[in-house]
Amino acid sequence: MPNSKSFTVTATGGLLRVLQTSCKISQGFDPVGGGAHPPLVEYQAIWDTGATASVITQAVVDACGLQPIGVIQTHGVHGTQLSEVYLVNIMVPNGVGFMHVEVTKGKLVGGADVLIGMDIITSGDFSVTNKGGTTTFSFRVPSEVHTDYVKEFREELIREQQTHGSSAAGRKKKPKAFGKNKNKKKG
Repeated sequence: MPNSKSFTVTATGGLLRVLQTSCKISQGFDPVGGGAHPPLVEYQAIWDTGATASVITQAVVDACGLQPIGVIQTHGVHGTQLSEVYLVNIMVPNGVGFMHVEVTKGKLVGGADVLIGMDIITSGDFSVTNKGGTTTFSFRVPSEVHTDYVKEFREELIREQQTHGSSAAGRKKKPKAFGKNKNKKKG
């Protein structure tokens, strides 16, 4: 665990319909390779588990001085089209960074200029919870555990049974009588 990096975002106003964080983008470079590092420019990013790859807008291309490294056919909400591919470094909150990420240029809605797709999400552990009507979203790299809510439920059920004896479902309850008591003495 000492090599993991992570961040958590908790909504301030209840449930989130869009998972959004800040992020920083630069031209692709090796941060430990020495030399001058290109500047990181801050943007808003949407996290999208329905997107296979990450996307940037023309505004990111212009501000970071990016040059395309190729063109591929993409399939998205705007249909099928040819999209330019760029090589970038992406830093998400709390210093969690990814170098040499191939991203495509596209149009995004909702004020974000970056879409974080499954190419980045699958590099770590990603969770979204909504306990008490408040969304909390957390991400960690590298991946460290498998989350299985069914297994957790079963393990908790076993712990309760061990702590409190057999389960309530397994105990027979003494039936309660109701109605008039015919054996009551008059007096």
